[in-house]
Amino acid sequence: MTIELVPLMTATINLREPIMLPNTPSGTRLIIEVASATFEGDRIRGKQKGVAAADWLTVGPEGTGTLDVRATLETDDGALIYSCYRGRLDVSQPVGSAPIYAAPLYETGDERYAWINKIQAVGKGTTDGQLLEYEIYELR
Repeated sequence: MTIELVPLMTATINLREPIMLPNTPSGTRLIIEVASATFEGDRIRGKQKGVAAADWLTVGPEGTGTLDVRATLETDDGALIYSCYRGRLDVSQPVGSAPIYAAPLYETGDERYAWINKIQAVGKGTTDGQLLEYEIYELR
């Protein structure tokens, strides 16, 4: 059995300055709020809905960043979709030099997008610290 990657969307995310909490019991925490986001693909496109979107990133002592992201998306035809994902990032390297890997899940009650409830997505991204761009694929 082989894995097929089907393009789902390109996400462009504008980030706010991180809030840093060093030396917590879990490691260094960075709360990185999303200022705005857009997503575009053949089957889905839209933007971030509201302001409650952020990454609650945890960085371990060896430089492994663990993503914990949640956001609400609104499609260009008005459907609301909850998005959450975990992932990994090597933060021991300078910002922008290591890829960001993510495994998004999506939830909606809108029948037009019910198909998105049943997929597992994967993404690979890059950032300069202010702009984050992901290519996101559906796994089949």
